[in-house]
Amino acid sequence: MPDQAVINLLNIRVKIMKATHIKTKNAAYQKLEVLKTNRSKRYRYGEFFVEGVRNINEAIENRWHISSFIYTEDKPLSDWASNLLRTIRTDVNYILPFNLMQELSGKEDTSELMAIVKMRKDDPLALTFSDNPVIALFDRPSNRGNLGTIIRSCDALGVEALLITGHGVDLYDPEVIVSSMGSFFKVPAVRIASNNQLIEFIDSLRAKYPGLKLAGTTSHNKQSIYDTDLSSPVMFLIGNETEGLSGMLSGISDQLVTIPMSPDSSASSLNVACAATVMFYEAARQRKEYL
Repeated sequence: MPDQAVINLLNIRVKIMKATHIKTKNAAYQKLEVLKTNRSKRYRYGEFFVEGVRNINEAIENRWHISSFIYTEDKPLSDWASNLLRTIRTDVNYILPFNLMQELSGKEDTSELMAIVKMRKDDPLALTFSDNPVIALFDRPSNRGNLGTIIRSCDALGVEALLITGHGVDLYDPEVIVSSMGSFFKVPAVRIASNNQLIEFIDSLRAKYPGLKLAGTTSHNKQSIYDTDLSSPVMFLIGNETEGLSGMLSGISDQLVTIPMSPDSSASSLNVACAATVMFYEAARQRKEYL
């Protein structure tokens, strides 16, 4: 028989994982909707909407705080969903009729379980790195899919953090999270509020890594990425899809590098997510850590 302390802990968990029934498009339902669709409301509440088995699993695996699960009792739940509802501590869960689940879900095959997750604080100075890191910065991203794909490539190729500067698409937009294929919750992604904050962060990196190289990326005919030494600490500065790097970021770059194109190509440049992936791969290849 469990002792009284164990029973008390179980009772506390049961109380915390309370559930609220939502039967109409009331205020509670509207909050779920705006967390999915409204950028400013997401930041007001400090929460964001997550859908997809892989994304939810990665959020839990990487210890993000799950505020709520959203599900229906109109259909049987899988063992996976039932187990999460039973074991993951939340603030409050929401039970919806299936028709409202259909409206809330972004999938053709309606998700059986969705989640509301707490945002993490943007604090670049709190980031920790290895002895020889690769870091990336994305300046004013304008496409959700590109941002999510770059996060995924960071995860796949050992980039330890992604910084986001300037006004661009929302890091916590559901399309960004979906396109990252779960990597969103693994790779630290931090928004930089100002140029001053960025310079402060770079100065802190240079103090720890005196050989740090800021490699600005460009589609113009600059030094080839393949002729650039990426074996020491490096931060890639990746420009906006249309305008490239800002003048400020180009100015602080130690080197401007480019990906050579075939002389017979009619393409003047690569998609930014493709280009970033090539850059990350080349850094990993030079280090030969796992390639």
